[in-house]
Formats: sequence, structure tokens, C-alpha cells
Amino acid sequence: MAGRRNGHGERPRIGVLALQGDFREHIQILERLGAEPVEVRRPEDLQGLDGVIIPGGESTAIGNLMVHSGMLDAIRSFFYQGGAVWGTCAGMVLAASATTGPSQPLLGIMSALVERNGFGRQVHSFEADLEVKGFDRPFRGVFIRAPYFEDVGPGVEVLAEIDGRVVAARAGKVLVTAFHPELTDDTRFHEYFLREVCGSDERS
Repeated sequence: MAGRRNGHGERPRIGVLALQGDFREHIQILERLGAEPVEVRRPEDLQGLDGVIIPGGESTAIGNLMVHSGMLDAIRSFFYQGGAVWGTCAGMVLAASATTGPSQPLLGIMSALVERNGFGRQVHSFEADLEVKGFDRPFRGVFIRAPYFEDVGPGVEVLAEIDGRVVAARAGKVLVTAFHPELTDDTRFHEYFLREVCGSDERS
């Protein structure tokens, strides 16, 4: 996977939203895989990117920072112009079109109803082996104050579930995971994002 090129014969340039949360871990894995990571804090940082990752953290805080920095509208526009987006944990919340909890800023780029902190608070954090669609062996998911999708709309492909709760899904150029692949040594979700989502011509 190292050194993989995008459709233009160059290393894929992947932005990682760096307003709050565990963005550094994503950057380290992207570097290992031969991509060119870019810390994203302002709308102009999205220029020339193949995809952007919205990392874990506190979804309301990240959402408010995105509004104040102009990043909410900028990432939404980036997506609708063909850019790939991957939301992990808080990023999964932000990608959804609706939430069961209190109102908060949402990108609304995946048709889904999200349950914030669906698996409980920090003390209820856990790990689980997940059967992921398209993966040849289970993926160890790290869940920290994790959300889940209570319902998904048409065009959303469910990739993994726990007890009927959707914890990974894809719709065209948007990918979401309720867990933290960047906190493991397993790079398969990052590879999947680079290969299948950034390299796809689909949109949701």
C-alpha cells in the first residue's frame, strides 16, 4: 500500500481536520501508507485534496468550531464537488443528517439518524472484534463514547454492526466508523478509504 498513487499519478493528499480531537494518529498512519497528510484548519486548506478525515473528539465542540471557522460549509461543499470524507467517532456524528439528541451542527452528507454516545460514557469504552463487509478477517474496533446509527436511508451501505446497531457505513464518497481505527496497528480502514472511497467516482 505504501506509495500508492491517485488517479493523477501522485501520492493521494488527505486532509485531517485539526480543530480538536485525535488528528495526529491519523496523520501518522497516512504517512506510513505513503499518502500526503495535510492538517486542515481553514477552508483554503481543502484546496487540492483527494479526501478529508474528521477525527474523533467531542462532536458538539468540533461542530461549533467548524461553524465558527467556516469549515462546516467548506467540507460540505468539498464533498458535493466530489471530495471524499471519512468521519470517525465524532466525525460519524457530524456526517449524519439527523441526531436523536440535542440539536448540534451537522454536515448532513449521509442519510442517517445518529445516536450520540450510544454505547455510553467514557467509563463504558470497550473493544470488539467486528465482522466488516469486504474484510477477510475481523477488525478490532476501539469504542470510546461511541455513537451508532439508529437508522440509515437509501443508498447507505452498512459495513459493520453490533447487536443490530450500525457502527460502520459507506454512501458513495463518504465513509463513517463509530470506532477509532487510528488507535490500532491495523491500517485496513485507512487503506479502504484511500483505495475504495477516494478512488471512487461515486457520490451519495
